[in-house]
Amino acid sequence: MTTATAPAVAAMAASGEDALAPLRAAAAAIVARGGAPTAAAKEEYAGLMTRWAAAGGPADDAVVAVGKAVYGVEGAAAAAAPKADAPPVAYARVEFEFLEGYMKDVFVQYGVPDDEAVTAAKVLIESDKRGIDSHGIGRLNPIYCQRLKAGIMKPTAPFEVVKETPSTAVIDGHMGLGLVIGPRAMDMCIAKAKEVGVAMVVVRNSTHYGMAGYYPLMAVAKGCIGFTGTNARPSIAPLGGVQPMLGTNPITFGCGSDDPFPYVLDCATSINQRGKIERYAREGMPTPAGQVIDKQGIVRTDTDGILKDLTTRQCALAPLGGVSMDTGAHKGTGYATLCEILSTALQGNPTSPELTGVDQATGKPAPMPLGHWFIAIDVERFTEVSTFNSRVGGLLRELRSSEKNPKGDGEIMTAGEPEHRAWTERSQNGGTLVPPALQKDMVNLRAQFPALMEKYPKFSFE
Repeated sequence: MTTATAPAVAAMAASGEDALAPLRAAAAAIVARGGAPTAAAKEEYAGLMTRWAAAGGPADDAVVAVGKAVYGVEGAAAAAAPKADAPPVAYARVEFEFLEGYMKDVFVQYGVPDDEAVTAAKVLIESDKRGIDSHGIGRLNPIYCQRLKAGIMKPTAPFEVVKETPSTAVIDGHMGLGLVIGPRAMDMCIAKAKEVGVAMVVVRNSTHYGMAGYYPLMAVAKGCIGFTGTNARPSIAPLGGVQPMLGTNPITFGCGSDDPFPYVLDCATSINQRGKIERYAREGMPTPAGQVIDKQGIVRTDTDGILKDLTTRQCALAPLGGVSMDTGAHKGTGYATLCEILSTALQGNPTSPELTGVDQATGKPAPMPLGHWFIAIDVERFTEVSTFNSRVGGLLRELRSSEKNPKGDGEIMTAGEPEHRAWTERSQNGGTLVPPALQKDMVNLRAQFPALMEKYPKFSFE
């Protein structure tokens, strides 16, 4: 701690508002540790400033000034509060069947064959059903329609088997729709596993394949354990860095259980991912502290600015564990790299650093050939499916019934349970909630095609 900082620390500790006093004391304690600010201290202070803003702390306070001067957390307090002028978010409930049919019809208008459009819409609606709002209707326009329109994703392409054995295959998707390539590859993988026990299929030259959890669910439905992963455009800065180098690179696992829902672990190897940050923007909310770092090493929370700077590569997502080895960022970096290797080295696909999506010579959108991998394990080669499911369910119930955190919300959930709850709630209440930004997308897409105007003259929310 510098001499110049000491008066500010004293001012923090001396200030007396009841709601802010614990936060002032926490800020003073962080600064009082002395020495050069570490990455862990910066992340800790950024989190404190988020809580400061939520508690109504003033932006001209010493707590904020020290955060900016000492820890480089510029504007975090102001950015951490919802936008004051943000209008109320008026969601509209839309039935799954209607939404799925609408998405299928949109794909057809972009040149996707009817049967492939059905598959693509099925993958997307599964996200909306399961509460993965970052990967359903929210991705239809910005990811699929815009890329189809730009010509960097093909509406249909050959599904080429480049190399094959009884237990393996290498597929070239020729830049077709990943929402179609992915299900075909996983179907092939499951069929091979049923024949030989364990199988792996890898894909090159594909595109965004939607919610990764869709693919283990396919395996579970056929009595298998399923794994999948994919690389993506560079978004994650490795531990110690600030340059986006790795994709969000999910490693996803699914297996059966005798619970009412399967065990499906579907998560990126970054703390957060672009789709959720896009959702924060639609809802006028900040990005939680500790999840994004910029080229100056500043931990960012300003959602709109983050989305802009992610596009220009001026900031990066933090890996699981944040921005410090003390909080486990080396683990997230390692898992993201593992997924990158399986998504590129086996099938000969470009790595994430090459997938910027921008032609460096012209600045125009460029194709992003993605690599995927799929693994299926036939449970019956080891034990009866019912026995396996019972053992898995028993373990999960033990976890959920274990001693609860007395300061927590009183429950423990296991992977797949939040999605099952979302599916139950949405099914019982007539579908998924669509926010105004996506309602506008639906209206704008309809206006571009006479066939859609004829079939959908008025949406339920109009």
